[in-house]
Amino acid sequence: MHRRFGWLPAVMFVVLISLACAVPLNGQDAAEAHNGAFETRSLTDIAYYDGPDADPVRHKLDVYLPKGRRDFPVLMFIHGGAWVEGSKNQLFVYSTLARTFNKHGIAVVCPNYRLSPRVRHPEHIRDVARAVAWVHRNIGKYGGRADEIFVSGHSAGGHLCSLLATDSRYLKEAGVPAANIRGCLPLSGLFVIPRDKFFDLAFGKDLTVRAQASPITHVRQDTPPFLVMLGDNDLPACDRPQADAFCKACQTCGAAVDLLEVPRRNHFSILLNAISDTDVVTRSMLSFITTQVALHRLQERGVEGIDVIAESLGRYAAR
Repeated sequence: MHRRFGWLPAVMFVVLISLACAVPLNGQDAAEAHNGAFETRSLTDIAYYDGPDADPVRHKLDVYLPKGRRDFPVLMFIHGGAWVEGSKNQLFVYSTLARTFNKHGIAVVCPNYRLSPRVRHPEHIRDVARAVAWVHRNIGKYGGRADEIFVSGHSAGGHLCSLLATDSRYLKEAGVPAANIRGCLPLSGLFVIPRDKFFDLAFGKDLTVRAQASPITHVRQDTPPFLVMLGDNDLPACDRPQADAFCKACQTCGAAVDLLEVPRRNHFSILLNAISDTDVVTRSMLSFITTQVALHRLQERGVEGIDVIAESLGRYAAR
């Protein structure tokens, strides 16, 4: 297994502080942490866009909340399907994945978006930005943190979350502060849209458009932290050379990026195995999110960041 976890020293620093201070958990959150898991409250088929061109199916999202939790971060997970198929309801994979993260006190939002050939780029990513805008406006009503949004997705969803995190114009258009995206976790995503005919349907034939649709084009110093994940037997456009090129681009401009290549995994098994919180992908995602939330709260209010790590340690110890 290949790992490059540049945030590990920060994790260890925060963990050592939390152990030294032994900050206790309070009330219901402490009881839930002792039990080892939060239950799920789900809200399905919520319209996140109501413009004149709103689609009654594709402009809907599902929300999975950690029941009884407060001040939780939010993970948006975007489905795959080569921009031409797929949905948030596909084979119950995304709802199962959401419940896995709910157990650890993290809300999950799964949106649909319009598909090709009905639309072409940039309409897919504009829909994703609209879904994030809904989260930003509404998650506080359910107890979540609008300033702690993480974006993830598989395959085409991995491309879309990466483009959202690197090209800030889509968030700006949707009215979401780019700084509220605390991290990006693409799973078998694409960072360069190839010249292959396969991509004509979603992106057209204009190579300039494809370059603008490529996350690698937009990497900048203030790009949010990335955890790039892929299988060692992934599809050609989603494999190691492209992931390495993206990581190198991030490192060149000083953006934080880490790479996880999982052995004996292909383009599909890397997602299917991630529904379990004992899987290396899920554990890495949980660690990444916990670390970024802890660092954010340390900067904001100090002790809250220590609470995040202490609670996380307590929940793992209880399992």
